[in-house]
Amino acid sequence: MSKTEAKAAGGIGLSPAEDVRQAVEGFVTDFKSYQTEIDMKLQQTEERLTMLDRKNNTPQRTPLAGASEADAPHLKAFNTYLRSGDDDGLRGLELQAKSLSTAVNSDGGYLVDPQTSDTVQSVLNSAASIRSVAAVVNVEATSFDVLIDHTDVGAGWATETGSLAETDTPQIDRITIPLHELSALPKASQRLLDDSAFDIEGWLANRIADKFARAEATAFISGDGVDKPKGILDHSIVDNDIWTWGTIGYVPSGTSGDVSPESVVDVVYALGAQYRANATFVMNSKTAGVIRKLKDADGRFLWSDGLAAAEPARLLGYPVLIAEDMPDPDSGANAIAFGDFSAGYTIAERPDLRVLRDPFSAKPHVLFYATKRVGGDVSDFAAIKILKFAAS
Repeated sequence: MSKTEAKAAGGIGLSPAEDVRQAVEGFVTDFKSYQTEIDMKLQQTEERLTMLDRKNNTPQRTPLAGASEADAPHLKAFNTYLRSGDDDGLRGLELQAKSLSTAVNSDGGYLVDPQTSDTVQSVLNSAASIRSVAAVVNVEATSFDVLIDHTDVGAGWATETGSLAETDTPQIDRITIPLHELSALPKASQRLLDDSAFDIEGWLANRIADKFARAEATAFISGDGVDKPKGILDHSIVDNDIWTWGTIGYVPSGTSGDVSPESVVDVVYALGAQYRANATFVMNSKTAGVIRKLKDADGRFLWSDGLAAAEPARLLGYPVLIAEDMPDPDSGANAIAFGDFSAGYTIAERPDLRVLRDPFSAKPHVLFYATKRVGGDVSDFAAIKILKFAAS
């Protein structure tokens, strides 16, 4: 029986000195193996830190709005699609997500990457238009219904033993806001797209945002409702003394083509008290230039500028929104709107933005057909009043 066999059998046949020697040799062997493993891990860590340092010191274009790790694969695939038309990456993401709607539009084109979409939405929300004060809802259908109850249910006082009389039944009006397709068609040369230094995501987002913001702002004020939202001023505007539901009441300024401080006060109190707490004045820059010169009987200006950088100017204490699509202060113009637009005007839109690359229609340029669906209309005719620059 060998010494090894003897040790395996419980150390029978080994002297104490031999047993200690073998234990020390085993410890030294294990320690050397452990030390080698530690050295390899330290070397791998050092190599990773070196690569990270090189990556951080390499100039790179900042992804649009700061791409997160979760968004990076889609952003990279979308960038490739814009530059070359290669949609393999987007289709691969579609298969991974097991859902067609995550990357590909069934009608053609691709959903814009999250960074581009967020940039466009940010510009739209910050643009000087009714959108910034109106009610905005996201829908998945082709229209949005607003239900309006503008009648009183009725009430009565009851006694302990007396019989109760029926109260009036409320009437519900339904306002349907259809969604319309808003599109933009920017183009770029293929040579420019091949230039890796060209920020295709930022360029596309800015062009789309500019086009969409201007088109929306105009439609929400004066759109006729034909393939576009119906604007506030496209509805019948009548003297507030004969106002009825379905029309918008106006208060005359007292002078044709001019305005008086008293008429500004009149339009404020022509609006119901329930709407005044959240009301806003809407006018363009030319009208604002006229209004800010008005003074009360004590010589104080009705207009006051915001104290903070982001705070709007105020007229009689109410915020002022400068929307350049409002009419100029000419004779007979409906130049100023005043009301609670979060109750009075509703914007319905689909939350997604789509883009289709077209390299054929405008060679040697590449067209980018971007679309979104949006609609808008007055949802409460009592919540908005007009100050008309007219004698009566």
